[in-house]
Amino acid sequence: MATILIAEDHPFVREGIKSYLERNTPHEVVAECATGLEALAETNALKPDLLLVDLRLSELDGLEVIRRVSRDHPLTRVVVLSMHAGASYVTRAVRYGAHGYLLKNSDVQDLAKAIDEVLDGGSYFSPAISSYLSENGEIADRYDDLTSREREVLQLVAEGRTAAEISGTLFISVRTVEKHRSNLMKKLDFHHQVEIIKYALQRGLIPLTDPGQG
Repeated sequence: MATILIAEDHPFVREGIKSYLERNTPHEVVAECATGLEALAETNALKPDLLLVDLRLSELDGLEVIRRVSRDHPLTRVVVLSMHAGASYVTRAVRYGAHGYLLKNSDVQDLAKAIDEVLDGGSYFSPAISSYLSENGEIADRYDDLTSREREVLQLVAEGRTAAEISGTLFISVRTVEKHRSNLMKKLDFHHQVEIIKYALQRGLIPLTDPGQG
């Protein structure tokens, strides 16, 4: 029996995944998370055998979660469960350490298959996106030059958080928040805060519309 942590921002989807795994696999879901920062904290505390993660998470996007988990917890296997099938998402997820990538429109039976194959040391990719891995689809951009803290601040700024709110979320001073924001804007060659929001939308770090409206 393996331990699984689910990081998914929609409660209905999260509960559905947990229910399916508990009914159809021998594995134990040890925690559920709605944000990227929660996923990192729970992974640090529980060290699960497998992290099942969506790419669109608040506070810290799923790709950054994958990168940090793979770096800090190499024994934790990672499977992406996402609606995004684009080459840029797939190649970055794999480059950051994902062992599997499952589309949300896949058959539910594929979820158990993906988990088992990844836990056995292999990999699993939805047939609809496997062809992307043979392409040179990795996008080199300045995001890779940002520090981990700068990526956190970027996402929180894009989500509309104030410096004081970011300070409370990350447990750093407002002055430090402002310093990180200034540094990331220089690295990305931004001159106005609205550019941060546009960039985050383009990268899929934040949704185009409020998820609660759909």
